[in-house]
Amino acid sequence: MFKNKFIQPRSLLLIFLSVFVIVSLTVVHDLHESRDEALSILESQAHSLLASMLTSSEEVLTAGDEVENEINRRLLNNASIIKMLLEKGKVSDDLLEDIAEINSLHRINVFGSDGNLRYTNFRRGRRNMSGPFAAEFLQPIFSGEKDTIIIGLREAKVKEGYRYVAALATNDNGAIVLNLDAEELLDFRKRIGFGILLNRVTENEGIVYTALEDYSGILAASSNVDSLDNIEESEFLSDALDQNMFNWRFANFNDAEIFEAVHPFEPEGRSRGLFRIGLSLDPLNTVYDRITTRIITSSLLLLILGTFILAIVFARQNFSVIEKKYSYMESFSNQLIEKANDIIIVLNENRSVVNINPSGKQFFNLPVGQNISVNLNELICIDAEEKVFNNPSHIIETTCVRENKKNHLLISRSEFRDSEDNQNYVLIIKDLTSIKELEEQVERGKQLTAMGHLASGVAHEIRNPLNAIGTIVQQLRKDFEPVEDKEDYLSFTNLIYNEVKRINRTVQSFLKLARPVPLQRSEFSFDAFMNDVVLQYESNLREHNIDLTIENDFHGTVNWDKDQVKQVFINLITNARDAIKKNGEIKISVNRLDQFVVVKIEDNGDGIPEESLGKIFNLYYTTKAEGNGLGLGITQRIINEHGGLITVDSTEGKGTTFAIKLKSQ
Repeated sequence: MFKNKFIQPRSLLLIFLSVFVIVSLTVVHDLHESRDEALSILESQAHSLLASMLTSSEEVLTAGDEVENEINRRLLNNASIIKMLLEKGKVSDDLLEDIAEINSLHRINVFGSDGNLRYTNFRRGRRNMSGPFAAEFLQPIFSGEKDTIIIGLREAKVKEGYRYVAALATNDNGAIVLNLDAEELLDFRKRIGFGILLNRVTENEGIVYTALEDYSGILAASSNVDSLDNIEESEFLSDALDQNMFNWRFANFNDAEIFEAVHPFEPEGRSRGLFRIGLSLDPLNTVYDRITTRIITSSLLLLILGTFILAIVFARQNFSVIEKKYSYMESFSNQLIEKANDIIIVLNENRSVVNINPSGKQFFNLPVGQNISVNLNELICIDAEEKVFNNPSHIIETTCVRENKKNHLLISRSEFRDSEDNQNYVLIIKDLTSIKELEEQVERGKQLTAMGHLASGVAHEIRNPLNAIGTIVQQLRKDFEPVEDKEDYLSFTNLIYNEVKRINRTVQSFLKLARPVPLQRSEFSFDAFMNDVVLQYESNLREHNIDLTIENDFHGTVNWDKDQVKQVFINLITNARDAIKKNGEIKISVNRLDQFVVVKIEDNGDGIPEESLGKIFNLYYTTKAEGNGLGLGITQRIINEHGGLITVDSTEGKGTTFAIKLKSQ
């Protein structure tokens, strides 16, 4: 009998149902796997966002601390000057009024050790500043326990607002109390505070809310947050904070399910709370719903068209999911690179530059959109490749010279292999130049202050003996006339007298450095100021066969101490003149940068040796035969008192450039 080779409908149905069940179970499993992978991506994204927020928050705190440190330094410097004047008996209410006006101080009060007000620039306050304030805040100074107290922000008594207050002890355990109007400080905090940061982060698509919370409650949050569950009442939150770890969970916010990630915030090792970020689950749910719809469609097609079509559908589905994930990851990584503030450079296996992010192109002055085909030595500096790749550490701090300017760079190196198994490198570079310049300025300021105090003490010790020697020599020349060797006698006594006068001039310079004259700011035309400088030096430089070139792009007014700033120009131009042997050039260029005036004084003289470059601002350090080493020290002090910055760049045999940066007002 002929056997029927066709599969029976019942068997076919069973085959289809079996395939359907197997494929359905497989798809359900894949669905959960896809959801887990999406959650993993979401978790990674949340972790990266929290890491960025932690870094930005630390920068916010650092900026705030730097501002308050600068305010403290300014208040205590002014208090030290008043203390010196008080020791000399020169303090009066009128003098305090002048000091307060010159230095933009709101209030200056001098208390005795008994808590009574002795002097003040605010005479109406004589009746209400003694008593409670002294007892509450200044008692540690009166008792000799402390010599400095930073009271900080304090609500004003008379008018609305806040003041920033600091106090310095006098020699008799009294107190000099100064305060500033804190409006600018509070405004600065508002502009860089956590609330602004969190609101800006929340503006990104997919981020529902951000918040910083500790056991006392919400410290800062995005504007759409009214309340969140308390840390003490949540085991999840308290564990994350106590165990200092990143964690996530599904939670409800405004009747919607969200993905919440948390991470402790511990700048400088001190716990400030717990950062919480809520991410929308809409993208995840959309993908999940889309996959579910495709499962149903594929199942129906499987019943109609069979196993072969089902295999094609699921293959296409898997490819689509992978493609979407790849597209998402590619977009996410591109956004990170494009928006990064640090410089990111990608190198191929030959260590040639193949890609630079926008921040890098801006730093290296490269046109946007132009293809890059250079190596590290051409891009950064001559020996950059050796420094990066011949160093056992993957993170190096180095100094590179680009376009005659030193750049302090922190370079991090990592490696990866592409789809063709080729070796590639990624460099992340942070420009530390401005930070290093500020550190050098602060260090020079400390050295200047210390050496100035030493100079003052030495000057007082030798000044009286010098005067006595000079008087005796004059008296000897007048009253005593030798019988023999009269000319030698007169020559020697004249030599002694001249040397005494020279030493006395040096002593006067020491005292001028140790006891600087307070700034006498006034508003004047910068063009007229530069004309005076040119008029003063033009003929002298011509005698030395030196050309003076002026490139002034700033024609406004400035509010400086005219005489002291002119002294800065005199010192730097004189140094430039002395560094040029013959037929040289001095170039002064002036530009406006935001609220600053930037002045560069360049010469093509002998330059400064590398080993001497870090010492030139030290007091009494000089390479001149007749120099006393005070010129650049005085210059540094004047720039510091104006709140400015001075830097130097020099190449031996080619010349030196001093750059001054001062606020115009």
